[in-house]
Amino acid sequence: MLLRLRSISSSSANAGENPAEFEPLFELARELGYRTRFLDRERLVLELTRQAGDAGGPADRSRFEDLGCVVSVLDASDAPELTSRTAERGDTVVHIGSTAFGGGSIGLIAGPCAVEDPADLLEIARAVRAAGATVLRGGAFKPRTSPHSFQGGGVDALAALADAREFTGLSIVTEVLDPRDVERVASVADALQIGSRSMSNAALLAEVGATQKPILLKRGLAATAREFLLAAEYVLAAGNPNVILCERGIRGFDNVTRNVLDLGTVAHLKTATHLPVVVDPSHAAGRPDLIAPLAKAGIAVGADGLIIEVHPRPASVHSDGAQAIAPSVFAEIVKSVSALARLEGKIVAAPRASEPSGTTKPREAEETAP
Repeated sequence: MLLRLRSISSSSANAGENPAEFEPLFELARELGYRTRFLDRERLVLELTRQAGDAGGPADRSRFEDLGCVVSVLDASDAPELTSRTAERGDTVVHIGSTAFGGGSIGLIAGPCAVEDPADLLEIARAVRAAGATVLRGGAFKPRTSPHSFQGGGVDALAALADAREFTGLSIVTEVLDPRDVERVASVADALQIGSRSMSNAALLAEVGATQKPILLKRGLAATAREFLLAAEYVLAAGNPNVILCERGIRGFDNVTRNVLDLGTVAHLKTATHLPVVVDPSHAAGRPDLIAPLAKAGIAVGADGLIIEVHPRPASVHSDGAQAIAPSVFAEIVKSVSALARLEGKIVAAPRASEPSGTTKPREAEETAP
């Protein structure tokens, strides 16, 4: 392991001696069984080594990073974190239902921002399935900027999602906001979404990590790539290997788009981690006319899937209608994405050949019919 250390005044140590400010570092190194050696004359790059086959783990790395005299870890190849791509860790493939994300398979997630009307949800589910989606998105619990805004349909919305899965065969992903709700949401959803506002909620990350459900983890509004990966580390450390990273745009200064879709970080993540990465062009663009080009760009830089907001009547919804696209537009995106995937030697996961048996009405309509 290589550490970059803070510059210490030359007067704080005699020539050839270690500054007193570094003593906590050397004490910790001795405690953990590391040998130390400076690699430069200025004593700012420190090499930590152990006996062959006795490399440290990510916990050691974190303890060194916490020290005030350490600026950063330059090379932690002998102490990789759980999210790190290594020679021994090939691409992780995460399944939401029968849909694979990663390993050359591209998954398509589509649906409304929030579940507002069961009949509308079923209509959208059938439309996106016909276009090529295999996973239905829809928020039952919504984190809104204002506490006075629509907060989602809650338990009733979860029931509507379950109905949509029954009648279409689509797997469902929905957001969980509160650790106290994880068990209830996990009992219905095929995958749990951690939204951008919750990316740094360590208690929630640990709780979803205990479920073994696939986790769709969205990047925070102003999170660095490192912070994003450490959020995923919480889930992996809790024993859940099924994490899909989602780039949804970070906050910028220009209002041309709602957020800035950071495709450079998508490309970086594909080299830095073994976890699959998907792109959310809807939250990045905030406007329907840019979603198709951003979706294609995401696949072009290596994304393992897309999550797109679709609604046939966006003017009627309470949440993010301005960025929803029509089912027909989504169908065109699927065609373009499929063509791009073939160029890269990848495949787009397709819906099952036949739709599950079921009526054309949601369950509650069926039960109240005379």
